[in-house]
Amino acid sequence: MEDDGPRGVTESKARAAARWLLILAYSLAGIVHLLRPAAFAPVIPFWVPLPYEVTLFTGPCELIGALGLMTTRYRRLAGTMLALYAVCVFPANIKHAIDDLSAGTGLSWWYHGPRLAAQPLIVWWALWAGWVTSRRG
Repeated sequence: MEDDGPRGVTESKARAAARWLLILAYSLAGIVHLLRPAAFAPVIPFWVPLPYEVTLFTGPCELIGALGLMTTRYRRLAGTMLALYAVCVFPANIKHAIDDLSAGTGLSWWYHGPRLAAQPLIVWWALWAGWVTSRRG
């Protein structure tokens, strides 16, 4: 399904597919953060206050960002905010990797390495899907 981007520019099929995949990913993440906040709170760095409540707050942020990407009107704002969100959660991803790898429990480097390396790609993806990085389809 083609959609109009900013100023009536037709969205390419590749950008539309990437946008809808990101919508799906953030929707699922938002639901899981709301349903299982206790599973995510331990990976929040010690310097962030109220980790359980912060985890509960992230769920709606992800869902609202996904909804924003669905609309032409809020797509750029949603893309920008989801990119900032991906930057903000990076310290939790680092802590999760350190905790798992140092304790010898949980997920291995084969999970954490690619996940950490992919974070800049996720930031770019949100900006591209939100039409922040380019005016062309």
